[in-house]
Amino acid sequence: MKYYSLHHSSPVVDFKEAALRGQAPDKGLYFPSYIPTLSKQWLTDFPKLSKADIGFAVIQPYIGNTMPDDVLYQIIKETIDFHFPLIPISATISSLELFHGPTLAFKDVGARFMSRCLGYFANNQNGKTTVLVATSGDTGGAVANGFLGVEGVEVIILYPSGKVSAVQELQLTTCGHNISALEVSGSFDDCQALVKQAFMDIDLQRKYTLTSANSINVARWLPQQLYYFFALQAWADEKPPVIAVPSGNFGNLCAGLLAFKSGLPVKHFIAACNINDTVPAYLQTGQYTPKPAVPTISNAMDVAEPSNFVRIMEIFQQQVGNIKRYVSGYTIDDDTTKRTIASVHENYGYILDPHGAVAFYALELFLADHVGEKGFILETAHPVKFPETVEKIIGKKIPIPSAVAPLFEKQKKSISIPANFEVLKELLMNRD
Repeated sequence: MKYYSLHHSSPVVDFKEAALRGQAPDKGLYFPSYIPTLSKQWLTDFPKLSKADIGFAVIQPYIGNTMPDDVLYQIIKETIDFHFPLIPISATISSLELFHGPTLAFKDVGARFMSRCLGYFANNQNGKTTVLVATSGDTGGAVANGFLGVEGVEVIILYPSGKVSAVQELQLTTCGHNISALEVSGSFDDCQALVKQAFMDIDLQRKYTLTSANSINVARWLPQQLYYFFALQAWADEKPPVIAVPSGNFGNLCAGLLAFKSGLPVKHFIAACNINDTVPAYLQTGQYTPKPAVPTISNAMDVAEPSNFVRIMEIFQQQVGNIKRYVSGYTIDDDTTKRTIASVHENYGYILDPHGAVAFYALELFLADHVGEKGFILETAHPVKFPETVEKIIGKKIPIPSAVAPLFEKQKKSISIPANFEVLKELLMNRD
């Protein structure tokens, strides 16, 4: 498998180089030269397979010969070593719970896979790789946990001050060792812009071997396909599901669409957004007009210019009409999100986090217009990550999972910087 830049002016590379670079030299995102097609027989048989076998079959074509098959199999086995339950909520909507990993967020899959790939590649080359990543919430904690202690790799995380939850902040600022956190006075888009500028800076390129752990990196993005397969493994209905994906930077939805193009049976996808509605507006009007990001209670989706939407455009030949055949966009405001958390808890006894609530309401709207269909949401984070919001709505405390409790005994450690690239560059250039 080769990867080309979506800016189309950089050489094609293999998976190893795409993962180590993160972004192509022409600043485009890497995209696979083709989307593998799974055989009809395999798609019939895969519900009976182990999750590791499913993962290997789906991912191996994207890896090619950049690592031995036995190494890849072990990486996948370690990556998905937790549960992915599909839990019924109502008669027509289920929840694919993706928060049973070590940091209680869906991003554990991509971060664990990428960290193990980079660890393998680092052991087979000289020098240190520096992972520079921006987070709007869960990416930071997942990356910090995934890369903690990985030899030959250091991680620098940029996060927006005051715009991540207390648990999210503790997860990315209390690791130490090879993990550093920079607290930026600004939005996630500011953090992402700083990271992009760093990748373009010649001086930093000379000092560091830089790569990104955001979903722009193929090693973070590609394994997110797997839990769509795990969900279909547990899907009991004869008709394919409608899947509502809480969408911020659009890597998760894009991975689902990749799985669909490989043959996974899905009826329709929903891009469930908060009021940062660049993509839903585009699907409605055909005009792509990003606006400054607005803070919401579903903070991980507070993204004005989703990086991965260019990949979705590539999947559908740059045609908005092609996208609209398979993807619908919905915009859900905070008041509706709060009402949804309250009503789902009252009616079904299920506790949604704010991101899952956005997806749930969007899926309800879609199903109301498509009688007879059923679907599931991606519940991307445990509600304990948003206690101030969720507990106030449902009127009771959320039990603290054992994976989170020790965080509250740790000391936050971060470096505060303005949303100014020259300040970031000086800090990075002066690091040992």
